[in-house]
Amino acid sequence: MSEAVSATLRARMAQKDAHYGGNLVDGARILQLFGDVVTEITVRMDGDEGLLSGYSEVEFKAPVYVGDYIEVSGRLVGRSRLRRVVEFTAWKYIAARYEQGTTRAELLGEPVVVCRAVGTAVVPRDAARRRSAGAGGTAVADMSRAE
Repeated sequence: MSEAVSATLRARMAQKDAHYGGNLVDGARILQLFGDVVTEITVRMDGDEGLLSGYSEVEFKAPVYVGDYIEVSGRLVGRSRLRRVVEFTAWKYIAARYEQGTTRAELLGEPVVVCRAVGTAVVPRDAARRRSAGAGGTAVADMSRAE
């Protein structure tokens, strides 16, 4: 794949994201953020939001709590006519420290990986397009009937 397509977003985990005791955030919230990232990627690639059809891998690596700041990135690693395969990573880069005070938080020296996944999005046949080789790869060509 000659062109790197990626997207990144940051979000603070709010009280509404807590699902378990101790203000632990449900892992589904991280998957929701992955969905937002793949949507941006498919819009960039195809001009369509597409549909996240599934994950082939999901690994939760560290807990996420209310007040934590999470950065989520996705990188396009494969594509076919109608499918876009994206690798996702979520990092915690600010950790809430409410045990030290009601407004305490800490900027982590090294972000902590909290989740990794691989997902596949599907774009509608009439929306699928590819970037042409001309104009520095910036032009877009319709490929809905080409393949």
